[in-house]
Amino acid sequence: MSSFPPVSDPLLAELRRIADALERLKPPTKPVIDFSVADAFVWRPDTGQLVAVPKVNRVEMTLLRGIDRVRDLLNENTNRFARGLPANNALLWGARGMGKSSLVKAAHAEAASQAARDKSASLKLVEIHREDIETLPHLMALMRESQCRFIVFCDDLSFDSNDTSYKSLKAVLEGGIEGRPDNVIFYATSNRRHLLPRDMMENERGTAINPGEAIEEKVSLSDRFGLWLGFHKCSQDEYLDMVRGYARHYDLPIDRESLEHESLEWATTRGSRSGRTAYQYIQDLAGRLGVRLEGH
Repeated sequence: MSSFPPVSDPLLAELRRIADALERLKPPTKPVIDFSVADAFVWRPDTGQLVAVPKVNRVEMTLLRGIDRVRDLLNENTNRFARGLPANNALLWGARGMGKSSLVKAAHAEAASQAARDKSASLKLVEIHREDIETLPHLMALMRESQCRFIVFCDDLSFDSNDTSYKSLKAVLEGGIEGRPDNVIFYATSNRRHLLPRDMMENERGTAINPGEAIEEKVSLSDRFGLWLGFHKCSQDEYLDMVRGYARHYDLPIDRESLEHESLEWATTRGSRSGRTAYQYIQDLAGRLGVRLEGH
């Protein structure tokens, strides 16, 4: 027979309540991520998970025309980082549709392939959405202890009035106590060189007690990127070179004169010449010709 008094129902209920409260206070367990399942991931902050991307939507490097200088600079930077050497965060800014995000994905593919051949640390591409920038510290914590190397990529990054999330990005890139992990680099694309609209910067200059300091606070964000790569509108010759490159790559049965005439008309109706416009024309042409664009 037990010598302990029976536990009353109210006391048992109170003990259970205390146990539940302690369980809620326990820090969350860091998720175990198998980075070997894919070369690319998308960050989902609502679940704290990195979701594997089995097949990345990318364009081959050889098809990116008219951006030779920035292509070579980003490739060199990415390859240095993949080999464990010093490299810079990169901001790809400028004209729409000129291959900024395509270049990031292509540079990752080539550097990751080279790293695999060299049997060095695996290079992973992790996409973070613009609206999730404030969760960057959490994402960095997940990658800090990994043996892999990571390019964190944010497409179409920009900030509007009253948006203070840029401060999180500044701290993560270089200003925080922990700083950016050695195995992580940050690449971003934007239509804006300073990531902020011009009218927002002018408003700050006009209303601040010290206009210089107000502008410096916001412009200093882009200074955290050691590599600035500018993309500009292409010429007609560069546009036609893109179209011809796509047509050769996909082996489209069309004569050169018709190809150039049609593609120029296509660009005129859209008021734009760019790599994106060239590929949209090629998609339309391939559809009319009954040709599948394999591998894209």
